[in-house]
Amino acid sequence: MTEEPRTGADIVYLPRWHARGSTPGAHRGREPGGPGTFKDQVPFLRLPDARRLDLRATLRDPFEGTYVRRFEARVAVEVWALVDLSASMRFRGVADRLALAGALCASLAGSATRIGDGFGLIACDEDLREDLYLPATRHRATAAAAAERLARAVPAGAGAGGLRAAAARIAGRPKIVFLVSDFRWPAALVEQVFASLAFHDLVPVLLADPAEAEALPDWGLVELEDLEGAGTRLVLMRPGFRRRWIAREAERVAALARVARRYGRAPFRLAERFDAAALSRHLMRT
Repeated sequence: MTEEPRTGADIVYLPRWHARGSTPGAHRGREPGGPGTFKDQVPFLRLPDARRLDLRATLRDPFEGTYVRRFEARVAVEVWALVDLSASMRFRGVADRLALAGALCASLAGSATRIGDGFGLIACDEDLREDLYLPATRHRATAAAAAERLARAVPAGAGAGGLRAAAARIAGRPKIVFLVSDFRWPAALVEQVFASLAFHDLVPVLLADPAEAEALPDWGLVELEDLEGAGTRLVLMRPGFRRRWIAREAERVAALARVARRYGRAPFRLAERFDAAALSRHLMRT
């Protein structure tokens, strides 16, 4: 039997809560039982399982009680990628924004299914993109194929309002949710989407590109195109205008970070190329 080819480096993640469920997996569960991590010792009457008798604890008890060892079950969780496919995701500078999202999803799909977790994918513009929807699956090839379809998709929507409906689709037990976007949304939509996903372990992934600021000259005429349908404008760029432009962009990112920390983890900035090790370090810190 040959080993399946690896799709890239693994992303190391841990949910911020003890998982519920009965499907065996790699994460600490809420319920005791099964082979897992030693938790504590309890009286036999609380857990009448003679296979787990702890003779040492039983002999130490001056009241001659009988004790058994209790273990934390190891269970599987679901990992979801919610991806913005509004037209601004077509931006190409140093890197192709959608290709970065595809690389992230491919790595998530491989990392989750290798340890027995489920991987699911929802893409949205103003509506849910049903052609790209993947219910959570533990089948590696199916998950990888969904990530490949995403990388070939064409972002075209005028907004990302469909992400509000995505939260309803993954309702139920808490999940690890990677929310992938450039987050060029109205402030009200940012608040609504993050609030709707606060029940889960929410990981915002901010797709950025150095070219968005570095390409602006100090002086000169610049033609700016709104990828989401507002047309083009010819702008006279000046040093002061350039500084204000960059400052507004910094404030937008800072505002996003404040909302993200209220409802989940700090955003992970993904630019130029996808690095699974950098994302793993971010997840271990936040």
